[in-house]
Amino acid sequence: MTRYVLGRVATALGALWAVYTVTFVVLYLLPGDPVTMLLAAGDVPAENLSAEHLAGLKSQYGLDQPIHDQYAHHLWRLAHLDLGESFSRNVPVSELLADRLGPTLALGSLAILLAVVGGGAFAFLAVAARSGRVRDLLRRLPAAAVSLPPFFVGLLLIQVFAFRLGWFPAIGSDGGRTLILPALMMALPAAAMLAQVLTRSLDSTLAEPYVVTARAKGLSRTAVVTRHGLRNAAPAAVNLSGLLLGATVAEAVVAETLFSRDGLGRLAHEAVLDQDIPVVQAVVLVAGAAVALINLVVDLIHPLLDPRVVAARRAG
Repeated sequence: MTRYVLGRVATALGALWAVYTVTFVVLYLLPGDPVTMLLAAGDVPAENLSAEHLAGLKSQYGLDQPIHDQYAHHLWRLAHLDLGESFSRNVPVSELLADRLGPTLALGSLAILLAVVGGGAFAFLAVAARSGRVRDLLRRLPAAAVSLPPFFVGLLLIQVFAFRLGWFPAIGSDGGRTLILPALMMALPAAAMLAQVLTRSLDSTLAEPYVVTARAKGLSRTAVVTRHGLRNAAPAAVNLSGLLLGATVAEAVVAETLFSRDGLGRLAHEAVLDQDIPVVQAVVLVAGAAVALINLVVDLIHPLLDPRVVAARRAG
């Protein structure tokens, strides 16, 4: 088990290194001069500055060094938890992340909770409902939900629950009520896909001979699903949850922009508009770390739900 855990941790760290390297290559090797683009984002024409001034700005941000030296320098600073300084705000990137991380964590946590609880409850009802017509209807709804673009869902939620009913505010970050609509927008696709996979896993489990025997002994459909179905269907759903929850974290960019919320997603949007490369790189790295952490937790939970995983590795 120790070897398995160390292997999963090494995989997560390797994924983080890959995310950082790919982000660095994409951002620093894009066509165009970062200093010129930064000046343009601030409505300062580069033509108005002297060559010496432009060279000084490049030297200030370390952009006058060879690309491999820049990569080694940034990687060394990252190893010491130094994310550098924002190009546009002239403050440490870590301060910007600290200011915006809390709202995104609250939003992401609520969205993940809604996705897991909602998807699990929906799958349970789709399998345990007594009426065959109700079961058929419940099995079709997740497919329709998955096909809806999150941006459209967000606009629909704002129109219905903010403008028509007035139950929740349409925009803003003040108070818990502002979390509901963006969290629902982020949770809906993940909950729908989770419900689909869990429903199929439950159907497969309920077709097993020992379950048929339990039904023959008089155990109700609800009791069979609760006692036998959920436990055996859980590994597949947990595996999928890692991918879906990672996607939910990435959707914070859309949610925070659409609902005008403070957070890492909106910070990333602002940084892209300002051509602030260190901030964009740091936000991508934080998102990658969140996805890696979620998948690491899923990998560690999986052997507890299905001991055959560890047994297979030992046999291999």
